[in-house]
Amino acid sequence: MDDAEAWTMADEAALQAWLAADPRRHGLLLQAQAAWELPGAIAAPAQIPEAVDEPIAEPARDRRRWARRGVLGGMVAAGVAAVAATRYVLASGAEYVTRLGEIRRVPLDDGSVMTINSDTALKVNLTSHAREVELAQGEAWFEVAKDAQRPFVVASGAVRAQAIGTAFSVRKREDGVEVLVTEGVVETWTAADASQRLRVLAGERAMVNARALVHYQASETAPVDRALAWRNGMIDLNGTTLREAAEEFNRYNKRQIVIADPDVAGEQFDGLFRIGDPEGFAETLKATLSVSIDSSDPRIIRIERGAENSAMK
Repeated sequence: MDDAEAWTMADEAALQAWLAADPRRHGLLLQAQAAWELPGAIAAPAQIPEAVDEPIAEPARDRRRWARRGVLGGMVAAGVAAVAATRYVLASGAEYVTRLGEIRRVPLDDGSVMTINSDTALKVNLTSHAREVELAQGEAWFEVAKDAQRPFVVASGAVRAQAIGTAFSVRKREDGVEVLVTEGVVETWTAADASQRLRVLAGERAMVNARALVHYQASETAPVDRALAWRNGMIDLNGTTLREAAEEFNRYNKRQIVIADPDVAGEQFDGLFRIGDPEGFAETLKATLSVSIDSSDPRIIRIERGAENSAMK
């Protein structure tokens, strides 16, 4: 009995659930079918596609029968003819978007690995002479495989950051682009003046704005590893103001923290918290700073000065 004859209703239901979880999976399934139909095509589904992130690739490895079944109907014939182009689009020009609160680890086919933070959109282009990432919004950390013939450059607006055998993050902020280096060296500059470059070493950070003004900051006030605690699902506050802490939690959660009192917003706070636990953070503030917490609205957590402190003002 071949794969098609062994197909069951349970298989079909599982397939549809997998496809519904991410719209890009339709294209991945089409690619897989086309590859298996071509003479001399890659035999093992675990080997394709080449630049697909782990959450998508894992179910595909166990669903070869889905592609053989022809579940995409009339798209299959077109897929056979277009398999080469499909593989190129996935490997060079792949777009990645993470939802609020989602953190995704994505291996690239050059050996590099991206860890993409919450609410981020970026595009990867890998060619024979260059490796380019366009960061439209959000933040990502890159562990870059060495390849002297193909520079690895991350662009965000007018700002550029090039790896020199390194690991580093790039975050697009309202007032510019922040670069944190965890290993090796990064060169950063703006498109307006590529001749003026700043070298940022491991443990250091740089802020570059759209007006080509580069602000350098050493790591003593906010160690790089603590700033990148989100890679492990944590928020590490180190002398952070409550306003900044609220902004960090709001990057990951639908339920937003609102600091209603300006005086409270300026208070500094230390601590390590799970990114998905704004309620726990608010309760800690209540116990530590004697603030008032209003959780009656499921959409927000309102924080302001406690009644006793307000009376003393």
